Amino acid sequence: MSRVLAALLAACLVVVFCAIAPPVSAQAWNDDRTRELVERATTRRAQQLADTALRDYHATAHGYLTFLAQVGENFPDPPKVGRSDELALEVYWRAPDLSKQRIVGRRDTLALPTNIAYHQDHLGIVQNNFPSIIRIGEGDEVRDVPHPLSAEGIGDYDFAINDSLSIRLPDRSVRVYELRVRPRDPSQPRLVGALYIDRSTGDVVRMAFTFTRPAYLDKELEDISIVLENALVQGRFWLPRHQEVEIRRTGRWLEFPARGIIRGRWEISGYEINKGLPLALFLGGAEITSAPPRELAKHEWHGRILDSLPSDVRAASDEDVRKVQEEARALVQQQALARAEGASLSARKASDFVRVNRVEGLALGAGASIRAGGGIVPSVRARYGFADHVLKGRLGVALRRGDGTGIELFGGRDYRDVGDIAERSTVVNSFAAQEFGSDATDPYDVRALGLAAELGVHGGLRWHLEGTWERQDSLRIHASPAWGSYERTVPARPLHEERLVIGFTRPAPVMLGGFETRFAGQVRGGLTQALDDRPNGDGSFARAMISAHGERALGDGRLVVEGTVAGVAAPPSAPSQELVYLGGPVSGPGYDYHQFAGRVGASARMEWRSSVPFFGLSLGPYGRAPARATLAPFATVIYSGNEASFAPDRAGWYPAVGVGALIFFDLLRVDVARGLRHGRWTFNLDVTRDLWPIL
Repeated sequence: MSRVLAALLAACLVVVFCAIAPPVSAQAWNDDRTRELVERATTRRAQQLADTALRDYHATAHGYLTFLAQVGENFPDPPKVGRSDELALEVYWRAPDLSKQRIVGRRDTLALPTNIAYHQDHLGIVQNNFPSIIRIGEGDEVRDVPHPLSAEGIGDYDFAINDSLSIRLPDRSVRVYELRVRPRDPSQPRLVGALYIDRSTGDVVRMAFTFTRPAYLDKELEDISIVLENALVQGRFWLPRHQEVEIRRTGRWLEFPARGIIRGRWEISGYEINKGLPLALFLGGAEITSAPPRELAKHEWHGRILDSLPSDVRAASDEDVRKVQEEARALVQQQALARAEGASLSARKASDFVRVNRVEGLALGAGASIRAGGGIVPSVRARYGFADHVLKGRLGVALRRGDGTGIELFGGRDYRDVGDIAERSTVVNSFAAQEFGSDATDPYDVRALGLAAELGVHGGLRWHLEGTWERQDSLRIHASPAWGSYERTVPARPLHEERLVIGFTRPAPVMLGGFETRFAGQVRGGLTQALDDRPNGDGSFARAMISAHGERALGDGRLVVEGTVAGVAAPPSAPSQELVYLGGPVSGPGYDYHQFAGRVGASARMEWRSSVPFFGLSLGPYGRAPARATLAPFATVIYSGNEASFAPDRAGWYPAVGVGALIFFDLLRVDVARGLRHGRWTFNLDVTRDLWPIL
């Protein structure tokens, strides 16, 4: 291994250590000042139950309960809404601790096939900042966690005053202490987070917390985060104003996980204080009840659910919830929040088990990982091609933290694709390659040893760093399709390469020009040493790529724009595997797969999506596919410059037009397109690109 690579790996280690090392806390836990505040807040909380000044109240609440699905290694993409329920509540409370909530309006929309059912307590708000013993999911998710500001729980926690804040009201300012809370014994079911206490009265103004791992009764639960905010009503009573809950479940039958997220968000207003609510209102039945269907149907709504849904519900994580999770990790050891894992089947996607392409033919694979203690994860994957008779595989040892950061030492052999843009899902490509000789991959051989690091979110971007020493070579066609013939493989140059890659993604959308925009990019460079006899084989290169996807609702439709720009700086003898390749169903419909190759390339797409009538389809317990489809006429353009020697006379601009149709929850897409400059008619059928990472 050369000194250059050693320096790159050392840089990786330094950056990773700075990114994932646990913060050092300088807080004074359980000092006299803190204990006085905690005891005063606990006493005040108990007094509120007997406070004759607040006898009862009635309020209204409006909220959304949304189920989202998220897939992908380290969950790089925002979650997709599967179902959303909009609810309207009447909220009643009477001293000392009687609570009643009635659902007077409810509507839902199904965006993905799902039979999700919510616990009853997810359908309402939290009264009185939780009772002395906290339960979530009717006790199926979290049960018997002592409240830190209760006689039963005050001795189970450590406390520290972290900051003093000021809340401005119309007639005065309220000073609030941020009180951090952690369990004395993290091996017990406890909460972790922060309480915000009125400095003068000891009232709870805000709670933001999650739970230790032993608090979760459901083994699939990843975490639960809760934010409760109160408002000062009539200048005296701190009562619920805004509430958020996020419940995340992760299936790990693969190393490539799928996550289900339930998000509840409530706004509470319209308080009427001390109106003399009758005791009979609170007697009998469940705390949260629903009006009859006929009454629910009369509730007046405005617009469609998904149109009125707050935009940040679709984000990877709500900003307040993300802060709760980060602060909890800082307060306790990571092991107190992490799930215990054993050995499991391991794969990056379903096609790691079976795939077909022109090099390997039919290839079968499998893998396994072991989540040992302390975040150490050894893993192994292997795949064998029955046409090339070559065993590919990867062996790695990783150190991972619950926030997604970590570092991995790995080595192995695999086939890497040259494209920046995936043109087809692997499962559809396997069928097309086997049956019709249409293979939308351009692989070359890579044997590598390296170090990879997930650095977490900094500056709004999630960062990835990788340094490797590699041996690269071209590949030959070994398979034969049932019909037709394969195109040639990319003429990759045999070489040794010392390589450094820095990648980033934007985990949450950002508003740019009215568009909800996500983007990702990569910068990589390397030193190469040729293994063939061509002159000027040794050298270096630098390469950059950025892609963006934006959406904006306009009237009854949605405008979608996306684009990718890439370029490489290198001497004339730059290896062909580092060039920019474009053309295919995504980057260039109406043109052949990777028809364009050069040192500079760009692809842009604009389409208009609108709903049109279509036939529905019953899916049994998973709901019913809506009797609507999405029509998506589009226009694309490719620019290719400084073309490669094996793809001459293709520089310039290449436009195309077409129309797409998305059907069955927009999970299937059909495209017909025509290239307008030396192009042709093309037809493409595939699953939605949201599912490509797991296929």
